[in-house]
Amino acid sequence: MPGPKSFAPRPVTPSISKKRFTVAQANRTLPLVKRIVSDIVRMHDKAVELQTQIEIDNNAKDQAVTQTSLDQAVERLQNYVGELTDVGCELKDYEMGLVDFTGRHQGRDVLLCWKLGEDKIGYWHELNAGFANRKPVALLDQNA
Repeated sequence: MPGPKSFAPRPVTPSISKKRFTVAQANRTLPLVKRIVSDIVRMHDKAVELQTQIEIDNNAKDQAVTQTSLDQAVERLQNYVGELTDVGCELKDYEMGLVDFTGRHQGRDVLLCWKLGEDKIGYWHELNAGFANRKPVALLDQNA
């Protein structure tokens, strides 16, 4: 399908949440987080589809109707991201449904990493590292 591969209404900026989670606390939020992230991924896909439709449609009237639908989808997407932020975690990727929770390791902040489809928080990474540098949570020392 032609058009953009990724559509994000506003950039997902790296900002550290004030809330800090243990692995257990983050895991307890996952039932809610999974529902919200599922909605985000679904709505993102819809927004990408609508944006593609606008780009390939030559009829101005159809484009205007589709633009209205796109605007509504983007607003819902932003609301979902706001819900996720209210939980205390941060969306990192609209397509994968990647989420970070701020945690602690050896007296410093780290990011507990989860993505849609995973059953629990299984990984973490340093603040300046990303998904590719995830390490197993078994390596965490949250009391130091």
